[in-house]
Amino acid sequence: MTPSAPRSHSKDAPKSHRGHLKSVAEELGSRRFLFVTGKGGVGKTTICGALALALAARGKRVLVAMCNAKERLSAILGTRPIGHDIVEAAPRVHAVNILPERALEEYGAMVIKSNTVAKLVFDNKYVSAFFRAVPGLYEWSMLGKAWFHTTEKDRDGHDLYDVILFDAPATGHGLDMLRVPKVILDVVPPGVLRRDADAAWAMFRDPKLSGVVVVTLPEEMPATETIELVNAIRNELHLPVLQTIVNGVLPQLFTDAERTELMRDPKLLEVDAPSTSAGQPLGALVAGARRAVRERVQVESLDRLKRTIDLPMALLPFLFDEASTAQGTRSLAKHLGG
Repeated sequence: MTPSAPRSHSKDAPKSHRGHLKSVAEELGSRRFLFVTGKGGVGKTTICGALALALAARGKRVLVAMCNAKERLSAILGTRPIGHDIVEAAPRVHAVNILPERALEEYGAMVIKSNTVAKLVFDNKYVSAFFRAVPGLYEWSMLGKAWFHTTEKDRDGHDLYDVILFDAPATGHGLDMLRVPKVILDVVPPGVLRRDADAAWAMFRDPKLSGVVVVTLPEEMPATETIELVNAIRNELHLPVLQTIVNGVLPQLFTDAERTELMRDPKLLEVDAPSTSAGQPLGALVAGARRAVRERVQVESLDRLKRTIDLPMALLPFLFDEASTAQGTRSLAKHLGG
């Protein structure tokens, strides 16, 4: 298996009018709003950066919206730090790290139609304490701000951004955030908040306009959590899940038979085997046995993902020396079709 090119495992893999398999960027680039989510530590922000570059290479104007995150996107894209104010991170790529308090104040200014009055209201410590106590309000302030950017126009009346990439929180919190518009529609009386939530929810449920991209690793726990996440999004929220991106796929060095042979001796897999065999010929066998275990876990995890969730699946290579660098991100962007 060579992880150098994204490939689809779905029977209904998308095709262009010329009949070829579409790249990830070509398929996803037709949407206006994309949630990118997955288990913590799978490289979600890296994939957002790479996908943004891939879409930009296809002529799209992209906004990457993070949620009050420990900001890493600037290092991934090789640009200056990214805060609450939108900045240009690369040609045709903009980015923002949404702070919920600032987002609420901006939303209030649009509703009240006065920046001065909104600042007085939202700077009040009692008002701030109230907002923090309202379940889901901070989550909506970030998600709602990201959605709002789909409505913005440039001076010629065209969409200011073609695609919004929403770098959603990790699995559990990300799922809670996806629930927020529906909760607002269920409990909030008619008004501006409900109106906007209704418009956003209509977009999020339309597979031609929006969808969820799930990032994972070819490992047992991330695969399990990915399957649970996809099922929850489909069965509970009925939102379209468009794509699985498997990050960090190792090239296979061994055949099935070779892996079995390397793993036959349990002593090679003991915890202290690397230290006790250091500098000896046996060290090569210890390293090989450990690599064989990792490859077997990868094969089994990918097979389970393919069998359990019927989604197009892109495989991205493990980056040994370029992880979390601008050069590595550009390399991943090419694999995604940029």
